[in-house]
Amino acid sequence: MPWNARMQDTMTTGMTDADLPRGGDFASEIAKLETQFDIIRYMRRITQVFGFKTFLICSIPSIDVERLAASTVISNMPAELLNKYDSLSMLRFSTGVRRLRETTTPFQVTLAAWEGEGGKPESAAEYIEMLRENGIFQASYFPVHDAEGGRGAVILMGPLVELPMTVTMELQMIAIHVYNRLAEIGSVWKSSGAALSEREIQCLSWTAAGKTSAEIAGILGLSEHTVNHYLNHVTKKLDAVNRTQAVVKAMKKGYIS
Repeated sequence: MPWNARMQDTMTTGMTDADLPRGGDFASEIAKLETQFDIIRYMRRITQVFGFKTFLICSIPSIDVERLAASTVISNMPAELLNKYDSLSMLRFSTGVRRLRETTTPFQVTLAAWEGEGGKPESAAEYIEMLRENGIFQASYFPVHDAEGGRGAVILMGPLVELPMTVTMELQMIAIHVYNRLAEIGSVWKSSGAALSEREIQCLSWTAAGKTSAEIAGILGLSEHTVNHYLNHVTKKLDAVNRTQAVVKAMKKGYIS
């Protein structure tokens, strides 16, 4: 589908032309984001506006790193996809990560091209099928770095599309500003080394607002058991003794406000 037509389809799902970044407007908006959760919400909107399905922001994994989750800063990528990726050790066969180590310019990798490359285990077929089922046929990579020289990437995934150069450059600038804003607010890889998922941050935010697990379950459309799982997991991640301390630590680290 042509870019303009696909963009119009995206716009009719609830976004308006006013939601699109224009010129340098995005820089001032990103600068106003105060917490990691604010950035997740912003990236979720950008992902939708530009017609992608999901995003992932990470530091570039070193050669000896085996799990993408260890380098992930924030993402709304389905948990089952990320977990399957790591359980199959797909990082070792990532064309995108290999190129990120070699270039500082944006690039795209299609699922078909990656699937056609040799050297992957037979189990990779299962993960590739999961990507198809989730509507991910291409990944657009935007290499970035922070003020201290730390290298990372903003990765946008979704349907096949040839991005115009103007859109590519705008997304690259957004990626740079977002990555640096994450660093400025003391994001996860700067402080604790433990990445929090979007659901974990949501559950913490509602806990901070005084909601019980049952109430959070109703708000987020989850079971109470699942909410308790998220809260117990994030409490361990933050090295807290209970949920109250987890909320305090999350506030100090900028995950929630």
